Amino acid sequence: MSQLRPVAVLVDAYTSGGYLPPEFTALGADLVHVQSTPGLMPSMPAPDLTVYRANIVHEDLDRTVAELARYAPVCVLAGQEPGVLLADRLSERLGLATNGTELSEARRNKYRMIEVLHAAGLHCADQFKSGDPQALVDWAQRAGRYPVVVKPLDSAAGDGVVVCADAEQVRSAAKAVLDTETIYGSPNREALVQSYLEGTEYVVDMVSHEGRRYVCGVWEYQKRLLPSGRNIYDRERLLSPAEPPAAELTDYVDRALAALGVRHGPSHAEVIVTADGPALVEVGSRIAGNMHPGFHDRCTGANQATLSALAYLRPERFAAEYAGRSYHKFEEAVCCTTSTTLSGVVESVDERAVRRIAGLESVFGLNLKLGPGDRIRPTVDLYSSTLRIFQCAGTADAIHRDHRRIEELKDQVYRLSDTESGER
Repeated sequence: MSQLRPVAVLVDAYTSGGYLPPEFTALGADLVHVQSTPGLMPSMPAPDLTVYRANIVHEDLDRTVAELARYAPVCVLAGQEPGVLLADRLSERLGLATNGTELSEARRNKYRMIEVLHAAGLHCADQFKSGDPQALVDWAQRAGRYPVVVKPLDSAAGDGVVVCADAEQVRSAAKAVLDTETIYGSPNREALVQSYLEGTEYVVDMVSHEGRRYVCGVWEYQKRLLPSGRNIYDRERLLSPAEPPAAELTDYVDRALAALGVRHGPSHAEVIVTADGPALVEVGSRIAGNMHPGFHDRCTGANQATLSALAYLRPERFAAEYAGRSYHKFEEAVCCTTSTTLSGVVESVDERAVRRIAGLESVFGLNLKLGPGDRIRPTVDLYSSTLRIFQCAGTADAIHRDHRRIEELKDQVYRLSDTESGER
C-alpha cells in the first residue's frame, strides 16, 4: 500500500504513551496502533484509538507483521511498558530501527536486567528469584542483612514492591506477589528479592538514536515509606544538569542502556545513589510516566515525546541538534503525585476544587487519575495515587507554598458515594 505520509506504529500506547501520537502527527506521520492483548488492559486508561488509522489486535506474530507491512511503517516503538517485547519483535522483523530481541527479556524482566548489568561490571543490587516463598526467605537469611526488597519480576509503578525488615515480612510479601497478577494482567510465577539500596533515588530520562543519546531530565524522587513497607511517590524535583549527582547518573545510565542493548527510542531509568555509587533500580524502554510535553518544554527546553518522534522521523536533525547533549533547567520544577486515605466509589469530580488547584501560581497543569464510577482506595503505589500535578516557578519557595495548599485540597477533588474510613 503506497502512502503519501509515513506511518509510525505504537504498541500499547497507554497512559503517558498518549502524548506520542500528536508529536508524530506534527512531523507529518500517520499512526497505527498495535494492541498486544485481546482486550484493553483494565488497569490503565484506554488509549484514544480514534487518532490511529487502524488498531491491530495482536494474536500471531506473522499475521501482525503482514498486517503492518501493508502500511509500510517507518518505525515501531512501545507506547508503554507492556508493549516493549512486542515492539522489539515487530521492529526487528520489519527491518526497522530496533533494539532487537536478543536482550528484550532483560529490558522487561527485573531479574535478568540486573544480571546483565552485573555481567557488565555495573554496580547494582544483589538478588535472587524463586516461585517458593521459603526459598526467598532462605536467601534473605543467608544474606544476613535487612531490610531487603521483594517485588514482581515484570510489573511497574511500585506494584507489589515491599521493603521487608525480617523473614516473616519477606514470606508475606512473596506470597502476596505470587498470589496476584501484575498490573498488566500476567501471573506472577516467581518473585524477586533484592538487597536494599540505601540512598536517594533519581530518575534519568533519555532518548536514543543509533546509541547516541539526549538527556531529557534528571529528577530527584521524594518518597514516603509506609508502615506496611510500601514506598509511595510524593514528588519528583528537577535537578540542574550541573547539580551533583546529575553528571554521575547520566554516565551510569548511558552505560546501563548500552549493556541492555538500548540503541533507539525513549528510556526511563530509576537509580539510587548509594555509598558505593549509582545502582539501577530498573529501566523502561518507553517514555516516562510523568511526561507532559508542554511542562517539560517550559522547564527543560524539550520533551521525550517530541524528541522520540524526531529521532525516528527526522534522525539527521536529532543527531545534529540533540544527540550527545543534555537539557537545560529554566525554572524550578516538580511533578507532584497525591496520595489519599479515602476509600469508596467516585460519584463526581468537584470542579471547584480542581479550579482551586489549577489556579495556584506554580501549577502548570494537572491530570485527574479517577472519574465517576472509579473506586478510590488508600494509596499504596503509583496506580492508587489520585492526581498528578505539574508545578514550575522561579523559586522553590513558591512551589513549596503551593504544595502545602495542594495537600489541603487534594481530597476535596473527588466526591464519594460510598465513603469508608481508610488507614495507611
